[in-house]
Amino acid sequence: METMRPRFRAPRAILDDPRTGRMLPAASVALVLALVLVIILDPGRSAVQASSVFGGLRAAGEPAFIAGHRGDRAGAPENTLPALQAALDSSMDFVETDLQLSADGVPVLIHDLTVDRTTDGSGSVADLTLAQLQALDAGTWYSTDFADARIPTFASFLEILDESDKKALLELKGFWTADEVRLVTDLVHDYWVQDRVTFASVDFTTLDNIGEVGPTFGRAIIRRDLPKDPVGLATHFGAIAIITTPRSLEENPDAVEEMHRAGLGLIVYTLNTERRWSDAVALGIDGIVTDRPSLLDEWLAATAPET
Repeated sequence: METMRPRFRAPRAILDDPRTGRMLPAASVALVLALVLVIILDPGRSAVQASSVFGGLRAAGEPAFIAGHRGDRAGAPENTLPALQAALDSSMDFVETDLQLSADGVPVLIHDLTVDRTTDGSGSVADLTLAQLQALDAGTWYSTDFADARIPTFASFLEILDESDKKALLELKGFWTADEVRLVTDLVHDYWVQDRVTFASVDFTTLDNIGEVGPTFGRAIIRRDLPKDPVGLATHFGAIAIITTPRSLEENPDAVEEMHRAGLGLIVYTLNTERRWSDAVALGIDGIVTDRPSLLDEWLAATAPET
């Protein structure tokens, strides 16, 4: 099991004296921690965090944000620490990844319900313990250069997220009970990155459970096909955005404007070609999930700097 750090840990930027680079005196630190606790206990904090995870989605004149799909899959095997670190080291805004639970209840990062495609093993993720999962080779299928890659725990991802300034879009795969959701929200709080995390799910009960356990977290609904009333759907579940396909937007092009009027966002997945990027930007979407985040970043900088 991962070693947990103190729950209410003040950010290093607060505890360091910017003039000297040294730690502040103990009395000053105590005062800062007291202020942090006031903020944590402020009942008005919920709405602020939920609406600001995407940085107000995107300000007028800013390009759509980029989310690296399962890390940066263009340079490393998906959902491994090398791919996730590459995404965090890049200029993209978000890294997107997938969470499931091992048989012994440890949150791990893997997309498929089985380990067959992305490891040298076989079987259901839910039927394998953490020790069994981490004994598998999760990199050689991609390249022998990644033979040591393993299925990461969620805590190991939070460790590197904590060292960055990037945001994370976390899909809870399948159905999660409220107690299972609490396992991941507690970990997010342990690493003090709750203001940089948004949860996403296709399962409506899971979305409700996220809202119950972590009402301050931003939530996004994943829908392959948009409903006739996307604003109503998002509002019902307290979501700040819907993640959908380009095809669904082609069938309902007014959805972007409707969502924006309601202060909500639309994100599209998984776009990997310049034609798809161009179409999405023209529609005014707020974010693009892609397997080629570095190339998309270069394309946006060259072709759509004012979007």
